[in-house]
Amino acid sequence: MLIETIKPLIAQHAYLAVFCIVALESSGLPLPGETALVLAAMFAGATGLIDIKLVIVLAAAGAILGDNLGFLAGRRFGLPLLLNHGHRLGLGDERIKLGQYLFAHHGAKIVFFGRFIALLRIFAAFLAGVNRYSWGQFLFYNASGGIIWALVFGLGGYAFGDAFERVAGPLGKITLGCVVIGIFVGWWLIHTQEQKFIARAVKAYPGPLRGEGAAE
Repeated sequence: MLIETIKPLIAQHAYLAVFCIVALESSGLPLPGETALVLAAMFAGATGLIDIKLVIVLAAAGAILGDNLGFLAGRRFGLPLLLNHGHRLGLGDERIKLGQYLFAHHGAKIVFFGRFIALLRIFAAFLAGVNRYSWGQFLFYNASGGIIWALVFGLGGYAFGDAFERVAGPLGKITLGCVVIGIFVGWWLIHTQEQKFIARAVKAYPGPLRGEGAAE
């Protein structure tokens, strides 16, 4: 199992392992960043051989760095790909604008709370870039979420050890379930009132879409 593979890394290279695994997961790779943080925190609490404060700082730094790399990748490559090939998937300019409009109105929630949910933790930053979410707002909500996430899971693993690890897993699944339900409800709402939302999006983003450009 992947978790068994990273345990020796945490024991031997705790600081570097936490930073790299969290950063890579945040940039879009399916790695267990949250598990790495909790294991390192438990190791710090059980042995005292590593500093929990440094573990938390490096986890937060990795989360922020990785998410910004994912955001830039989405901004640089995601939208141009959609503009060139989106029509093959039924994603014309109007629907791309619809995605940008929805992200502009709910992006803060996605960026902040996405840090606490496994699948969103991998893709939220990239989607923010694709949908041209304001970089300034992304940086604020992303950094806030990353710091709070690192504190909650770092201190939880440090203080409660195995008990926290057993609780964190089911809670993450419950949260993910709630998100899936929310996505389905949102999809149904958009599907039934798509033209109304598209009209709002086109009004909010008049003119042709641009595939390149610096983050706002």
